[in-house]
Amino acid sequence: MEIVQIVGIGMVATLLALVIKDQKPLFAFLLTIISGVVIFTFLIGKISEVVRILERLAVQADLNMVFLETILKIIGIAYIAEFGAQVTRDAGQGAIASKIELAGKVLILVMAVPIVQIIIETVIHLLPG
Repeated sequence: MEIVQIVGIGMVATLLALVIKDQKPLFAFLLTIISGVVIFTFLIGKISEVVRILERLAVQADLNMVFLETILKIIGIAYIAEFGAQVTRDAGQGAIASKIELAGKVLILVMAVPIVQIIIETVIHLLPG
């Protein structure tokens, strides 16, 4: 069970960070970042597996791959922005974390505009008139 390993890494990193935080706050912060990256590397295989399944389903459904790619990019932006904001917030920089979240939301909006445009055009063509 990978979740046990992930939680174990998180707990050990947390305990170590708490122990060294008073003497070496920079090392505690670096430990936090490193543990986050290690946990993320555990998930890369699962993420790629999900992407392969979604691609296979899109091909079977004869969907335009541009839509799937755009949705996957949007999901990626959301996860990366959230991770960056959390790390920044852990460093005590809540204002910067908020800006990272805002940037993620704006980039998601920009990526979603072509899909929304196609949906609106499709609905317009389906309406009588």
